[in-house]
Amino acid sequence: MTKTLLRLGHALVAALALGAGGASAVVDGITGPVFNLTARADYITAGDGASLLAWGYAPDDAHPGHFQDVMQYPGPTMIVNEGDEVIVNLKNALPMPVSMVFPGQSGVTTSCDSATGGTPGALTCEAPPDGTTTVTYTFTASHPGTYLYHSGTRPDLQVEMGLVGAIVVRPAGFDEGTNRTAYGDAGSAYDHEYLFLLTEMDFQVHEQVAINLMAGLPPETGVNTADFTSEYWFINGRAAPDTMMAAGAGTPWMPTQPYNAMPRMFPGERLLMRVIGGGRDLHPFHHHGNNSWTIARDGRLLESVPGSGNPDLAVSDFTVKVVPGNTYDAIFEWTGKGLGWDIYGTVALNPHTCTADTSGFDVVTREWCADHDKPLPVVLPNQQDLAFGGFWSGSPYLGAAGALPPGQGGLNANAGYFHMWHSHAEKEITNNDIFPGGMMTMVIIEPRVEGVTIP
Repeated sequence: MTKTLLRLGHALVAALALGAGGASAVVDGITGPVFNLTARADYITAGDGASLLAWGYAPDDAHPGHFQDVMQYPGPTMIVNEGDEVIVNLKNALPMPVSMVFPGQSGVTTSCDSATGGTPGALTCEAPPDGTTTVTYTFTASHPGTYLYHSGTRPDLQVEMGLVGAIVVRPAGFDEGTNRTAYGDAGSAYDHEYLFLLTEMDFQVHEQVAINLMAGLPPETGVNTADFTSEYWFINGRAAPDTMMAAGAGTPWMPTQPYNAMPRMFPGERLLMRVIGGGRDLHPFHHHGNNSWTIARDGRLLESVPGSGNPDLAVSDFTVKVVPGNTYDAIFEWTGKGLGWDIYGTVALNPHTCTADTSGFDVVTREWCADHDKPLPVVLPNQQDLAFGGFWSGSPYLGAAGALPPGQGGLNANAGYFHMWHSHAEKEITNNDIFPGGMMTMVIIEPRVEGVTIP
């Protein structure tokens, strides 16, 4: 418990640094359309400090924010454009055959013939465990959206071991600076996007595989894949509090887990949640602060008229019910509209104006002008009657800080609003029964003030 709290403290300090650009509002990944990967073994770190043997896909080439030739969990997020011919070249340095399958992608072809040395498997062409044979998979990214990829060889074991990753297909006309959409239409437009690839692990399986390899036995010996009991749960390959650490080289002691999960936004912005069920269990992913609108499932917009670009069948909910193997694109917004008080504080506390646009929001701060200059409609308790969390700025107002007792708070220099996002299956927000941890992170709603930017 002490170790977890120390790691949590370090993570919260790292959250402070996010205001200086320690997080990205664009999904981390490697761009294609050609990807060279090798399946490798290494160790990952759980939120309680435990080390687990894991398998993953390693990028053979240098990419910003990734460690070349180091396996990573999950595998590299592959980012391509609609219409690209995607080519994935796979080698295998693991002790059993490995492959890749691409759910949602049609017309996948492989180079499984005597010339390449690949071996036909139950689902697709497999790369033998020699570290040199290359198996090539080719498909056309014909539909934009969020997709999964994983091993097609003994997926009951190999996905558990870590051979899983995400694919993001950008729509035609996408531009990161001027035209951010998930599906090429106004209904899927967003300001920031974040990936939430949800997985779990059974420590005993990884321990048994490690014992088998040390004894020179086949890795699957004695592993009962019908009797999994998970102790660790991950978002993008990290368990809380590590989900809130900096990504990539910003956390050099986690080279096999380069992806974090720390969404940030300003009031009134649209945040695209790319959520994937990458394991074997269903995970109810609950996002505090507001409902989200699920606009697409499995890479297809929820529209009553196909091709209309209007997600009129979108579903509003406070929890995304993430089914194994499925993907979800959801839009989350937070404005403070209708709270009945000024989220930026009264003018006496924080001098500011509110100039409404046609929708009733300030054109800059996105404050709901109908609530401008209204005080908080309650009397706050005396300071000595309050309990202080690390994220408490000393003030209930966005962008405003207040007095704090010595040694309290201090992890919210920008005075943003922090909302927990986590699995609603309570056991999944622990690290091997130690709380807090697991499938948990925070979203930060930042004040629109000078000097605070979200990339």
